[in-house]
Amino acid sequence: MEKQAGIVVAIDGPVVRMRGAALVGMLELVGVGEERLPGEVIRVQGDEASIQVYEPTSGLRPGLPVYATGRPLSAALGPGLVGGIFDGMGRPLTVLREAAGAFIKRGVHAPSLDPRRKWPFRPVARRDQELSGGAVLGTVQETPLIEHRVLVPPDAGGVVRQIVSEGEYTVEEVIAVTSRDGQEQQLRLAQNWPVRRPRPYRNRSRPSVLLVSGQRILDMLFPLAKGGTAVIPGGFGTGKTVLQHQLARWADAQIIVYVGCGERGNEMTEVLVEFPELLDPHTGRPLLERTILIANTSNMPVAAREASIYTGMTVAEYFRDMGYHVALMADSTSRWAEALREIAGRLEEMPAEEGFPAYLPSRLAEFYERAGFVEPLSGGTASVTAVGAVSPPGGDFSEPVTQNSLRFTRCFWALDKGLASARHFPAISWLESYSGYVDSVVGWWRERGYPEWSELRDWTLSLLQDEDRLQQIVKLVGPDALPDEERLILVTARILKEGFLQQSAIDPVDTFCPIEKQYAMLALIEHLHTRAKQLIALGCPVLRIRGLGVIDNLMRMKTEVPNDELQRLEIVRASLDSQMDELSKDYQRGLGVRS
Repeated sequence: MEKQAGIVVAIDGPVVRMRGAALVGMLELVGVGEERLPGEVIRVQGDEASIQVYEPTSGLRPGLPVYATGRPLSAALGPGLVGGIFDGMGRPLTVLREAAGAFIKRGVHAPSLDPRRKWPFRPVARRDQELSGGAVLGTVQETPLIEHRVLVPPDAGGVVRQIVSEGEYTVEEVIAVTSRDGQEQQLRLAQNWPVRRPRPYRNRSRPSVLLVSGQRILDMLFPLAKGGTAVIPGGFGTGKTVLQHQLARWADAQIIVYVGCGERGNEMTEVLVEFPELLDPHTGRPLLERTILIANTSNMPVAAREASIYTGMTVAEYFRDMGYHVALMADSTSRWAEALREIAGRLEEMPAEEGFPAYLPSRLAEFYERAGFVEPLSGGTASVTAVGAVSPPGGDFSEPVTQNSLRFTRCFWALDKGLASARHFPAISWLESYSGYVDSVVGWWRERGYPEWSELRDWTLSLLQDEDRLQQIVKLVGPDALPDEERLILVTARILKEGFLQQSAIDPVDTFCPIEKQYAMLALIEHLHTRAKQLIALGCPVLRIRGLGVIDNLMRMKTEVPNDELQRLEIVRASLDSQMDELSKDYQRGLGVRS
């Protein structure tokens, strides 16, 4: 029940000061003015409190009432989230559009979950059964792809005194009553959870299962484990958003939570238009049937950006608690950090590096630490994988958001402006990027029959580093000054970069590459390099090797070999060996003719 707690005494952009702080608590959700503009208490000093308002504050004036709700900013969690499009506070944008038009007016309120829609609930728990927090009460088939497991709230539990029979119910109807220590609690299909409070779990373990993305440079060279964290820094036009779209579409996570935080409205519009049309490659159903979109564009109130990240993570944790593997895409954390900086400036807090607040590192840590591979309260294993994009001004990776993100993530996918300008996508720099999950996923690769994956990866990165060193020499004296052994490195590196690392997001074959094809392609290139070194040792010049027809086959195999016809790679390998054998015969015992 809302009650008036005080009055507005000052307005500074999205920050409003009120008198009457004795009646509100830190981080409490309040309503400002007669329109009940949502805000959150972020500072309490004596009898005054500062509120960050999640709506435009134009027209507010001192003397308007402030209403206390007695609860923190919370997310409504229940059936109806999947396939939905919400703002940073969890309000459904489609409902707001119907109520207020394309340009949503401030003060328009709508519940996150439709209170009138009935859901087919099938109970799993029984009467007189003892349930702990996080246990499954029953299930709802939310979409054809997702079974929504209705959970006992983590802080609830007890003996089931009543539970409804199978049937259709709204999110507000009581479906069960539990009793503990003489206290009864009514449970519904939906529950509320404070967005800044991590949801509990039983145990947390080290991420060791590869999150298969279908992107060769990621899976083979810089892998991300389920339950891990990754950061994608890159300047304007380097492909951060497209890379996150590829991950959202192809990663083998069961639930995708995409948070558009402070991005341009046209980019977010593309997401909202394209996602409903995309098909889930694993099932052929619409991708939106396992996706939740949270949109908070740059023209929306800046304070709401700060809430959007936490709302997205809370939703991800909720589906994790059901036993699902969830991938959270945050695009971009730089815009979120800029919102922190603006609010901190209006609060007159002491600025740190580049004007960001001193608590920026702790806020980033709080966000990324909520990812993980865990045993949820409902049992089994589940995970939240967090991938955050960073937009450093001018592509400067030394700026605070990028540097602090590196401290709390174990995967660094650095996007290179030069590669993007050369139309090499994904523009991930193989010289600057790294993954801290390489040792963790070695066992995963070994279990799938690829015990030499780590050695193949090391060979690839070593050759690319050698090529970068040689390119410095080539720029000075030209390639002809190099011996054939080093010129071979340049040839192989070109095949690696153009035939393996470069991948088209719009090509129907190349947009996704299964791990079997990835490994076979890279092993084939390594086999070429090994055979070519043997030929050079016999006196064969690298020009003759570079002129072999199989080189073109290696460059085109990523698009010409369908993902379900991998046996054709064996034909390419046989052709390579045949052409190499012919050359070898020419140079046996020094009988070959030098070019």
